[in-house]
Amino acid sequence: MTKKKAHKPGSATVAMNKRARHEYFIEEEYEAGLSLQGWEVKSLRAGKANISDSYILLRDGEAFLFGSTFQPLAVASSHVVCDPTRSRKLLLKQRELDSLYGRVNREGYTIVALSLYWKNAWCKLKIGVARGKKEHDKRDDIKDREWQLDKARIMKNSKR
Repeated sequence: MTKKKAHKPGSATVAMNKRARHEYFIEEEYEAGLSLQGWEVKSLRAGKANISDSYILLRDGEAFLFGSTFQPLAVASSHVVCDPTRSRKLLLKQRELDSLYGRVNREGYTIVALSLYWKNAWCKLKIGVARGKKEHDKRDDIKDREWQLDKARIMKNSKR
């Protein structure tokens, strides 16, 4: 007798940075692994992660995630020092790192964390190469989104 786990669509996502798409134009997306400690994996499984204020810095040929918060569980081991805001190393291929260095240093882009999710047994972070939006760009996006909602309402009511 084998039990099958009921798979819920979208349940693999642990945390999302919704503000990133509002504040930036996302030009390109990458998938990066994370170098985590044991207690961090446990807190991720419990869904206690926040990446809304996080960003990625490139230093010494490596990429690091800063500003993210992984809250330790109350049942974590007492002999392990849990730092919820420590910087975490991102696992990227050298070609991807070189591309990111070129975009950030030459072209003035920034790298932001978009979402944190599980892929099989591995925790992955979707990062985006982003360019900042001006205030009028944000207003245009809001106007377009509201128009799409109004258009959908009009089409729904006209079919009656």
